[in-house]
Amino acid sequence: MNLPNAENLIESLKNKINGMIDENTVLIGVQRGGELILQKILPSLGSAVATGSIDTSFYRDDFSSRGLKIKNKPSKIDTEINGKHIILIDDVFSSGRTVRAAMNEIFDYGRPDKITLAVLIDRNEQELPISPQICIEKISLSKNQHLELVLDENKKFTFHLKESHV
Repeated sequence: MNLPNAENLIESLKNKINGMIDENTVLIGVQRGGELILQKILPSLGSAVATGSIDTSFYRDDFSSRGLKIKNKPSKIDTEINGKHIILIDDVFSSGRTVRAAMNEIFDYGRPDKITLAVLIDRNEQELPISPQICIEKISLSKNQHLELVLDENKKFTFHLKESHV
């Protein structure tokens, strides 16, 4: 299977997000992929913008079966989010469960005026009534396949296709 060019998708996502930024915007990256995307696009955005990152591990409804990942970092939102427009950034949208968990955590910090979900890829596997407002590409994979956004040794992003044997 030919995987999408991650660098091109990130550039397209940056362009779409850049047109939405104003003084009321906060960009939040979902760890790990969304946070990496945010770090990549931030220096080239047209204006200064508040940022944060979210670790959804403790907010997931499947926490007991998934457990914690080894590389978890605490969430960090150091700005006021009440009444703000949050642009929530992630790499791959699947079921909607990660986004639901991210929104639950965001509301622990305050009550934003609006949340826009921006993703590189939508896998067309919605399980909840949640979907991205900004999606650069849609692809279909089997349930045992997972896309991972990877930053290679040349500081370029690529997608790796992983197979799980569950």
